[in-house]
This record gives sequence, structure tokens and C-alpha cells, in this order.
Amino acid sequence: MTLLIKMKMKINKNTEGLETRNFNASELRVENQESREVVGYASVFTDADGNPALSENLGGFREIINPNAFDSCLLDENLDCRMLINHDANLILGRTSANTLSLSVDSRGLKYSFTVPETTYGNDLMISLTRGDISQNSFGFIVEDDDWSQSEDGSTIRTINKVSRLLDCSVVTYPAYPDATIGKRNFLDYKTQLEKTENEKQQKDLIKRNLQELKIKLLKLKNQK
Repeated sequence: MTLLIKMKMKINKNTEGLETRNFNASELRVENQESREVVGYASVFTDADGNPALSENLGGFREIINPNAFDSCLLDENLDCRMLINHDANLILGRTSANTLSLSVDSRGLKYSFTVPETTYGNDLMISLTRGDISQNSFGFIVEDDDWSQSEDGSTIRTINKVSRLLDCSVVTYPAYPDATIGKRNFLDYKTQLEKTENEKQQKDLIKRNLQELKIKLLKLKNQK
């Protein structure tokens, strides 16, 4: 994808702006029935053809996640990400701080693995996963750094470069519409800055044209003498 205009915007590290995104859980699977190990991807970087994976329309823009976006938060010694069912804190499947949830990054995306607990809801989940009833992942995160750009077709693309906090990953039966409130707010800031930049460019072009016209007039006056 060729990006024609590229503008960088920093988000305050202290911004408490939780966002959620949903992904098809086509790679969510029970790795081992006996051990009850489940693996999947909370987020993906590339599509089936190896191109950057574009999100759905999030209210005027689409997203790409940089493959290095999760590096810092995964190395954070205070990382405490939970694996949940339907984002319900009462239905916890694993937790990084308890070493019952493993998170890693590979060329495909943000990969997770956990052992389904032998609880009532855990047993129900195993049945649902085996039957293929669950087909969505969702994860909650806070962005620290992103880029905004325009593609050749005029679409606005947000590239998430750095995630400061990863709060939870969830397997979901009825995914809610992605919460892109913070992204939309930054999208409006980007559009405002883009319009400002365009206005400044038009003003500079106008000044340049006026100077050119003035030079031509002065040259004509000089030749008339």
C-alpha cells in the first residue's frame, strides 16, 4: 500500500483510554484435548496473502497493527493480562501474573496459549470450542504511539506502533462493536491537523505565485526602460 501523506501523532503515555478490537478466531483451537491447552491469536499483523492486515471500518478510518507494537508491554514486569470469556472478569481462564496465560509475538500476530481450568464455565468452553461455536477473539489495550496516513484511494489509515498496556484477551460469543472512541478522537485531531497543513500549503503556494508574478512585473518594467 502506497501512503501519500504521512503524519505522526503522539498520545500521552498517561492516557487512560481503553480500546477494544475484535478478530475472527479462525486460528483459535484446542491444541490438546487431554491437556486442555488452547492457542489462538488475539491480534493479527498480516492477512492470508502476507499483506498488512487492515481492520474493518472503525468510523472513518481503518487500522494496521505494527508487528513491534506489543514488544514493550510484553516485556513490562508489571504486565497483568487476563484471559476471559466475553470480557467477564468473573470468568477468568488465565492470567500472565499467575503464569497461567502465555503471550508471545510471531510473524502472524499476538499469540496466546492457556490451559482451560476445570471449572463449570471452563468445561462449557471446551465443549463450545470443540463444536466450533466460538469464532471471535477480542482484546483490550491502550495505545501510546500511532501514525495517521492517507492511502492512494483516499482512505485514512491508522498504524498502531506501540501499545502501552494490554489489559485482557477474551474469547467471545457475541462480540460487541469495537470500542474505538480514543481512535476516533485522534482521527478527528488528525483530520484537523491535515486541514491545517493543507491550508498552510495553499497559503505558501499563493505567496509563491504572488512573488513570481511580482518578479515578472519587475522584469517587464526593467525591460521597458
